[in-house]
Amino acid sequence: MKTWIALFRGINAGGNNILPMAALKRDLEALNFDNVRTYIQTGNVVFESSAGNPRSLAEKITARIGEQLGFHPHVLVLQPEDLLAAIAANPFPAAVSAPATLHFFFLAESPSDPDTAALDGAKSSTECYRLTDRVFYLHAPDGIARSKLAANAEKHLGVVVTARNFRSVEKIASLVESA
Repeated sequence: MKTWIALFRGINAGGNNILPMAALKRDLEALNFDNVRTYIQTGNVVFESSAGNPRSLAEKITARIGEQLGFHPHVLVLQPEDLLAAIAANPFPAAVSAPATLHFFFLAESPSDPDTAALDGAKSSTECYRLTDRVFYLHAPDGIARSKLAANAEKHLGVVVTARNFRSVEKIASLVESA
């Protein structure tokens, strides 16, 4: 059995796409996934499966949620080493002392033509970002609630993203380590 991480995008936000974590856990167990563990209501799941393809796992999960709840959330499936590499490559190590200000936007795929001029134009004077092949890092000391960069990152990157603050990333990593 291999350990996997599933990150859901756009669930339990604003009363839309409601997906209780207990129901999600049951659905994943029905797919024959083992040792399913969730963290907070935004859809962070660590599980074990003998299947070996992140894309097919994401498709299975999305299809199951569609069958059970009538909507098809975007699911990004990572291997633990992907998450650990993202943490190790964090370009803003000083920001971990304020984990709510540091955000990891995990990319569904590598952006082929990101609009870096638009990213720079959306960035406030206090924000810093770095784009790698599979992660867009954002340090937003003033928060992301009003951040034009955070709100438009996906559009300017041209790929689907799902974001987690550093506190959540750390917690997901601890779930992986406890497997």
